[in-house]
Amino acid sequence: MITDWIWGLLGGLMIGAAGAVYLLGNGRIMGASGIIGRIVDAKGSQALEAAAFVAAMIAAPAVIALVWLPGTETHLTSDWLVIAVAGLLVGLGTRIANGCTSGHGVCGMSRLSPRGIVATLVFMASGIATVAIFRHVLEII
Repeated sequence: MITDWIWGLLGGLMIGAAGAVYLLGNGRIMGASGIIGRIVDAKGSQALEAAAFVAAMIAAPAVIALVWLPGTETHLTSDWLVIAVAGLLVGLGTRIANGCTSGHGVCGMSRLSPRGIVATLVFMASGIATVAIFRHVLEII
């Protein structure tokens, strides 16, 4: 069985390669929140391309999980309210930051974008603080 760190490495390589291919093929940054925004704005062929990208972004890990990792445990909560609130907060954060982890973290940092670097430092620090508070102080997770 492949250890967790190798799965993380392979996933990171796949995301990085996808970002490079997207930039080379479209001349645009592969930021998931911007791509989803193009679906919402429904701008003709851009919306269709964006929808295909999002569908592949959902389908690829699902296929990998079903084919190579059947029965893998996750630690996702079964509380749908927590999942919904977390999703809304992530969406709000991407709107405030003018981008998401793929746009700022993967593509922005690789291009040495000051805005991407600052955004990545802020969302990483926020995530670390949130987990520390919810796990060690509030003992919720």
